[in-house]
Amino acid sequence: MADRLRLTAPLPRLEAWVDTFARAEIPVLAETAESLEHMRATEDDVDAHGLGEMIATDPLMTLKVLAHASEQRRGSSSGLRADAETVTAAIVLMGITPFFRDFGPQPTLETVLADNDEALIGLSRVMQRAERASRFALGFAAHRADPDAAVIHSAALLHDFAEMLLWVHAPALALEIASLQEADHRLRSAVAQRQVLGIELPDLEQALMKRWHLPELLTRITSEKDGRDPQVRCVHLAVRLARHTARGWDDAGVPDDLHEIAELLNLSEAHALKLLHEFD
Repeated sequence: MADRLRLTAPLPRLEAWVDTFARAEIPVLAETAESLEHMRATEDDVDAHGLGEMIATDPLMTLKVLAHASEQRRGSSSGLRADAETVTAAIVLMGITPFFRDFGPQPTLETVLADNDEALIGLSRVMQRAERASRFALGFAAHRADPDAAVIHSAALLHDFAEMLLWVHAPALALEIASLQEADHRLRSAVAQRQVLGIELPDLEQALMKRWHLPELLTRITSEKDGRDPQVRCVHLAVRLARHTARGWDDAGVPDDLHEIAELLNLSEAHALKLLHEFD
């Protein structure tokens, strides 16, 4: 059984963060947990596509399923199993009955953070932003006829999972970072994270993806290191736009986002903006 965790002070180095978060229990949205129990009761009527679609709106349940599938693949004696780069692919590889056997009733975010409304609101904002980013990224990829569109959707959904886990496992520290940025809107996330945590969350995220042996394509697209790669740009621009438009479309960063998105999609800015509102 994974540990229930509540950190109140930063850990000494990145490796300690990785070890601690890798062992900790990951709760999911109450809505996801309820849907899983409803589907469990009617398992014979459940198919991988429907189950995968339901899970793919919850970033943390998506993360759990992909990590579990990667662990299973590594433990497979045949060594022939392919990487499961999407939730639906992971469920197809696992099978419906083994899936429900391996994933019993899930702990929920709402229960874990029941004593901290501020943290639950902060986490909800990040998860809603991730869901919007995944829709933008899927739209960009579909427009470009990218054969890996489903993986690009997953990468955008998971892009900020380390921040989500921080809200779950260390809400006081997550609130401290949020307060610093609220007080100074010019303060970059990386600076605030390093000041409070001693690490940057993208580094923790990449290290956890490697620890859990998540698919190489998914890990690469989620990273922002290869900024010229069109798949990476799809995710990066989708995440950036979702962040900038979280409180409306009048943010100062939106014109730059729009310019780069129009360039990526080979469209005029007016046409790109029309498309973005359709995706949203």
